[in-house]
Amino acid sequence: MTRWFVVALFLVVFPLTSHAFDQHHTQWTDQLQKYVVWVRDGMASEVDYMAWQKDRGALTRYLQQVSAVPEREYQRWSRNEQLAFLINAYNAFTVELVLQNYPVDSIKEIGSWFSSPWKRRFFMLFGEECSLDDIEHRMIRGRYGFDEPRIHFALVCASVGCPALLDEAYIAIDLDRQLDEAVSRFLSDRQRNRFNVTTGRLEVSSLFDWYSRDFIGFRGGETLKDFFRPYAQRLSGDLVGQKQIGQGRVLLEFLPYDWNLNDHR
Repeated sequence: MTRWFVVALFLVVFPLTSHAFDQHHTQWTDQLQKYVVWVRDGMASEVDYMAWQKDRGALTRYLQQVSAVPEREYQRWSRNEQLAFLINAYNAFTVELVLQNYPVDSIKEIGSWFSSPWKRRFFMLFGEECSLDDIEHRMIRGRYGFDEPRIHFALVCASVGCPALLDEAYIAIDLDRQLDEAVSRFLSDRQRNRFNVTTGRLEVSSLFDWYSRDFIGFRGGETLKDFFRPYAQRLSGDLVGQKQIGQGRVLLEFLPYDWNLNDHR
């Protein structure tokens, strides 16, 4: 058996590119552009779940590719490739969970008294049965995670109160820009974050209450209020309010969270 025959046989059995994962997540972007609809001047998005449920083949194929990635391959990727992969996986499996149970008025209807929808193990990742909580709290936010609070504006919960689902995948080469834009977009949405001129309080999403520890220390800030300082003009059109926010001299109030499905009907 010649050396070249052995090499050729190896390439047939173990092709070099057979497991190469598309780091641009093209299939996911194609689906998002078909079924995500921007609303409120681009500050929020809705999803056409009804249409998507009738055409789930491409989403299924993308999720199969995600589930097929071996952990050893994932570990060889750059930090941004890993984080983009996990964000996209979380969002795509969230959509899949809704489609499996649609129609529903809220993702919380999918859970039960004993298990929330985020704890339901309904997909495979790195060779194990996983839940959405496994991705968010163990892989992204866990002890050996990414220390990246901006993920709270990228991970979506299929609800009106959550940040917008982008009409494109997160990709490593653009990840920092995409995360910054996600923060700015969410904080510019007056329905979920705003300065109340009458009360002098900064009214913000409950996300900042639930995950307050994640935001403290980001880019040198020492308190939760410091996180909002660079976004004063996004949060308020009032000059006095902008000054108070920019100086960190503002009282915070957490707004009720809207768990209604972000359904485009």
